[in-house]
Amino acid sequence: MREYLVTLLLAAALCYIITPFVRRWALHFGVIAQIRKRDIHVIPTPRWGGLAMWLAMSATFLIAGNLSLVGKSFGHDAQGIFLAGTFLVLLGMADDKFELDAITKLAGQALAAGILLLYGIQVLWLPINGVTMLPPSVGQLLTVLVVLVTINAVNFIDGLDGLAAGIVAISGAAFFAFAYLLAVVYGFNRAGAPSLITAVTIGVCLGFLPHNSHPARIFMGDSGSMFLGLMLAASSITLTGQVDPNAISEEKLGPALLPLLLPFAVLAIPLADLTLAIFRRVRAGKSPFASDKEHLHHRIMRAGNTQIRTAGIMYLWTATIAFPVTISAFAPLWIAGVVALALAATSYLVSSKGKVKA
Repeated sequence: MREYLVTLLLAAALCYIITPFVRRWALHFGVIAQIRKRDIHVIPTPRWGGLAMWLAMSATFLIAGNLSLVGKSFGHDAQGIFLAGTFLVLLGMADDKFELDAITKLAGQALAAGILLLYGIQVLWLPINGVTMLPPSVGQLLTVLVVLVTINAVNFIDGLDGLAAGIVAISGAAFFAFAYLLAVVYGFNRAGAPSLITAVTIGVCLGFLPHNSHPARIFMGDSGSMFLGLMLAASSITLTGQVDPNAISEEKLGPALLPLLLPFAVLAIPLADLTLAIFRRVRAGKSPFASDKEHLHHRIMRAGNTQIRTAGIMYLWTATIAFPVTISAFAPLWIAGVVALALAATSYLVSSKGKVKA
């Protein structure tokens, strides 16, 4: 645990130090988010925050690779995740500069999922009639879908200063806690690659947030949102591969199956926003990839909340779902319920009006 914490803090420190340099590069190359009708920011702001995250991750890997426990996590899975993340950062940087069309980005995201598949990172089984091993083709298709949905869920909430980075950090914390407790409490093999990737993901988000919180001095751009979405999706898929379905007893069934559900729990708010946006646009006869100002954070702000308060509310909404789900795998449901109620009450108090108008 100590080495993973060191890795997290190292990633945070490096991202915090590197981000101002990346900001200067973005300004030099003209990678700047201008003000559009759907935007909330009022000052043109540089992008390429994903590059800072990737550089911090790469440096963290080089340094932490010498640690006795964490160093063992740099295996085949971690290499595949690193390469897929690198590809998406490059694609995102091109989009931040040239604004690629939605189909090109979707194809690139699918290709990144293909890199994971080349390294054997895929969904292997599902909880159907107990545990059902999936045919390779079905597992591969499901893996691509999970990656695409997670990436775009994170991308859709990246419309407010500090929002995406904060939500991913909270989501990553819940996922890391689950992976660690799964090994300690239930005796499953320590999930090295998922724990490592998630710790680094939390770290780069925490290091990036001081520069990205309102008023943001740099945006993560698509280079950052796609990168973070891939890290979360890949960690969850990799963790399911660490669990031997033949070794799952009835007592361990719930915790063992949670890796398949946890990504959707920790990203429930972004996924809800993604689903509502697609439904709203299709119903209006528009493309699902069209832009508008009807996302959840837009609605919360229209209810009378500031940017900082809106981000805080959505942080709490995410925690209200993510942490109780994680706790429920290892503790009585009433404890998870108490935690959920406490977080829900806090989010109500933080909100200026206690509700969001539909």
